[in-house]
Amino acid sequence: MISPEEMRVLDRNCEFFGVSVQELMEKAGMAVADAVVSKLDGKGKNVLILCGTGNNGGDGLTAARYLKDNARVTVILARSADKLATREAAEAYQRVKSQVTMMEAPHRLDEMLGEADIVVDGLLGIGMRGEIKEPYASMIQRVNSCGKPMLSIDVPSGLGASVTVKPTATVALHDVKTGMTPENSGQIIVADIGIPQEIVSRVGPGEFLYYPRKKEASHKGENGRLLVVGGGPFTGAPAFVGLAAYRIGVDVVHIATPTIAYPVIASFSPNFIVHQLAGSRLLRADIPQIAEIATGMDAVVIGPGLGSSDATLEAVHELIPNISIPIVIDADGITGVSKNLNCLKGKKGVITPHAREYKVLSGEKLPDDLTQKTEMVKAFAKRIGFTILLKGPTDIITDGDRVKFNITHNPSMTVGGTGDSLAGIVGGLLAKHVRPFEAARIAAFTNGYAGNIAFKEKSYGMMTSDLIERIPNVLLEFL
Repeated sequence: MISPEEMRVLDRNCEFFGVSVQELMEKAGMAVADAVVSKLDGKGKNVLILCGTGNNGGDGLTAARYLKDNARVTVILARSADKLATREAAEAYQRVKSQVTMMEAPHRLDEMLGEADIVVDGLLGIGMRGEIKEPYASMIQRVNSCGKPMLSIDVPSGLGASVTVKPTATVALHDVKTGMTPENSGQIIVADIGIPQEIVSRVGPGEFLYYPRKKEASHKGENGRLLVVGGGPFTGAPAFVGLAAYRIGVDVVHIATPTIAYPVIASFSPNFIVHQLAGSRLLRADIPQIAEIATGMDAVVIGPGLGSSDATLEAVHELIPNISIPIVIDADGITGVSKNLNCLKGKKGVITPHAREYKVLSGEKLPDDLTQKTEMVKAFAKRIGFTILLKGPTDIITDGDRVKFNITHNPSMTVGGTGDSLAGIVGGLLAKHVRPFEAARIAAFTNGYAGNIAFKEKSYGMMTSDLIERIPNVLLEFL
């Protein structure tokens, strides 16, 4: 079963990875035509197909083309053909308009319903939101009262609304959609429309459907306040995290850092609000100050540049129970929580280890086989209740139930700091109230794609600062 949101993500990723909407529409139309003939005994019958203006209507128009040799087909468009909302639906109309009886507007609907043996519902698909508007509401009510066998395409039009088609059967494209049952969808027929499994499990630009756009009336801080706890022996890492968070769209970045790193980090950018901690390294004594700062934040990244002294790792372990906002645990923070994973209980967020850090965190050495590795990481994520973004040649992203993979990156991303950029993007998205699993998915693709843009310009001389400066290009291209 797949949610409508995830299906929309998948549709977009298919296009990005080389499977066009038109190809999917052709397979969908074939599947619907086959179901009309084989499941509703439609051969030689009068088949009335109702088409909306989106790709659900395009599927119906394509089905009409495949049905015309086996049945007498009439198509009624809910609106005139010039209102078809997608290029693919318009092309489907052009291919079939001269081959079947076509009516633009539903004024003869009752007459056509009376003559039909079978009705196909291609009015509204998974893109429908809210209550049904005209002319769809009236059309659905009239269709439901006609008493004819009815087949819905993908989902019954209006599913979840107060007015919905009540079909005899539904051809679910690719997978059953969340909320569909035999009671509201009739016999459910799952149709393979040619989406490769590797695309199903891969992140891409479709993930940006979960990205919260800024509202025109929003004010400072409403789009995310991120706290970064890092630095001490190292100063670049927390700055990279903060810069990447700004580039993914947060409003404010605070950095809490030991006194020795404070002047360096404060000098990186006037955009940072930098809080000076007391010692030369993060210590338990800093926890009350950090916890107080965190109360005004939306998310926190813990770990970049902290170092691995025993006192610092102990401070990390004791800090986390004092934080109530979503957390990204990265770099030295991973070593800190590995001392006792009980500190993660009741918390939520994302942990971003590479293979060596994963072994420190879990005590398990990862196998080379991707399938075995994935099952191991998935089980661990479920046990600790955090999303894991395991960095590697193929990034593995899992919340313990769901799994996605990222393959978008390049050889120059071995340069120091790209993991800090990734942590900053994840943290920025959490601060924007994106859920951990979706934040990790968007971040993995964004970091890799920005790296690829930078690589085209800088080749093997690419630095992390180049990658971070290309994050807005990713937003411009895919939002």
